Amino acid sequence: MTLDAIERAVNAGARLESACEELGLSARTIQRWRAQEGGADLRVGGVSPANKLSDEERALVLATANSAEFRDVGPKQIVPVLADRAEYVASESTFYRILKGAGQMTHREPSKPAAVRPRELTATAPCQVWSWDITYLRSPILGQFFYLYLIVDVFSRKVVAARVHADEDMELSAALMADACQRERIEARQLSLHSDNGSPMKGATMLATLQKLGVAASFSRPGVSDDNAYSEALFRTLKYRPGYPKRPFRSLHDARAWVDAFVTWYNEHHLHSAIGFVTPADRHAGRDIDLLRARRKVYAAARARNPQRWTGPIRNWDRVEQVHLNSAA
Repeated sequence: MTLDAIERAVNAGARLESACEELGLSARTIQRWRAQEGGADLRVGGVSPANKLSDEERALVLATANSAEFRDVGPKQIVPVLADRAEYVASESTFYRILKGAGQMTHREPSKPAAVRPRELTATAPCQVWSWDITYLRSPILGQFFYLYLIVDVFSRKVVAARVHADEDMELSAALMADACQRERIEARQLSLHSDNGSPMKGATMLATLQKLGVAASFSRPGVSDDNAYSEALFRTLKYRPGYPKRPFRSLHDARAWVDAFVTWYNEHHLHSAIGFVTPADRHAGRDIDLLRARRKVYAAARARNPQRWTGPIRNWDRVEQVHLNSAA
């Protein structure tokens, strides 16, 4: 029957190997059956192997593997322990084969906790949510870098602290944070600080400092830079800023001077598109409210003078009242 089916498939144009694969056979097996008298499918009604495990023995293998003692380890651990007790249930390969047949060769629990999206943080005023990170600045020595530590206020986009160091260290991170909180007069339980998972961010000294200051810590998922989007966007602005050195900084002093100048420009002169084209410093201080109100009056007056030139409402100069970090939407 099997050989007849194979022959019909081959005569119809199928490859022998493909036809055999559909039936779970090898081409070598078909060739052997053809050479035998009658060419019968020896699998049909075949004799069970003499060493085949009984149903009771298979059940014992599964019961052993799923026992309270062994349910958290694999056959490589089970078999030696049983041997030390002068017990033999089955070989290691038999354990694996039976567990696979029972669908128990997958992880019974995740090998590591699934990364959970950070909780959403919402800022409705300055000094409620800060984001911070560290980026590399090239030094004169190939393979060595200067490190820019930078903290940005999510609501106002103001750089509240920035410092370049020769090392990446949690002690420096903690000192920068403490200084920023003192200058911004941060009170306990007022502020949340978001960062990635680097050691300067999660080191014991940094976490102890945050606890002492009453600052809630928030962390990105490992390897997910979008979870700390405000810091990443600011670093891009910095490194694409006209005048950013194409060559490495000559010294730590030069790197600090360039970053200080950038922070002054960014906070005091940069009209930020995400906050209504006002400067981060104006928004941080609340001056943007009057600025945006004055712009609305200018546009309303312009439309009143020449209404025929306006086909719709005036430009939207409304203030952005809420800023979200890691929004679930």
